[in-house]
Amino acid sequence: MATLFCKRRLFNVIRRIVQNRSLCSMSVSSGRKSVNGVDLFYQQTGKGDHSVLLLPGALGSGQTDFAPQLDKLDKRRFTVVAWDPRGYGHSRPPVRDFPIDFFHRDAKDAVDLMQALGFSRFSLLGWSDGGITALIAAALNPALIRKMVVWGSNAYVSEQDVQIYNAIRDTSLWSERMRQPMEKMYGAQYFRETWERWVDGICQFKSRPEGNICKELLELIDCPTLIVHGAKDPMVPSFHPEYLLQNIRSSRMHVMPEGKHNLHLRFATEFNSLVEAFLSE
Repeated sequence: MATLFCKRRLFNVIRRIVQNRSLCSMSVSSGRKSVNGVDLFYQQTGKGDHSVLLLPGALGSGQTDFAPQLDKLDKRRFTVVAWDPRGYGHSRPPVRDFPIDFFHRDAKDAVDLMQALGFSRFSLLGWSDGGITALIAAALNPALIRKMVVWGSNAYVSEQDVQIYNAIRDTSLWSERMRQPMEKMYGAQYFRETWERWVDGICQFKSRPEGNICKELLELIDCPTLIVHGAKDPMVPSFHPEYLLQNIRSSRMHVMPEGKHNLHLRFATEFNSLVEAFLSE
């Protein structure tokens, strides 16, 4: 019974995420840049002096994951860029794959894209997988990163995480309303197959010592870092943001009591205000 209840909670969260993703669209400039052998799609808005890169979650894109940020972050203070990682969103081809270094590959792509766009220093806002990518990018490029905000992210994979991921592996068990936005973006087959590959890709870290993704890199991060956690996030147990807080210098944590995994979409006004204040300090 407890397992069934947990699965229902996870499915409810995914349903809300994909519903919010389906509603997220607005008019912003967009383009493509050839980076590391891939044509990466990006969206850009604002004319501010402080440049910010938005990094989406698993199978996410700027269009699906960050509409409230592209729309509402202060365009006078910030220049906001959202990107689609290789194999996601409009950065296809290639077909997305998940080698053991896929987070490091995404981190290099993201930083190289920003430099190709002419941004010499910038801040990072990373959600879920995008937060992991941001952690790696900040650690390996300290001279380029001004500040960082991460939420729904983890530096290692625990046995509890593996159980969570496997509980949502089979997309045929998702409701049609949950599947439809992602199938609209990718087509049913690509979405199903890529989601299954993502589950395998994230679970492979459990076979590494201590389930390590990027634990050894956290001590290299020296930019001011805000860790945001939704107290009701069933996808990311609270020990993950607490670990980041303990191991990243110049970091602090803000807990949103009603926040779940998609807190930046569900509570966009509160989240945007929090981020703007942090980036402007």
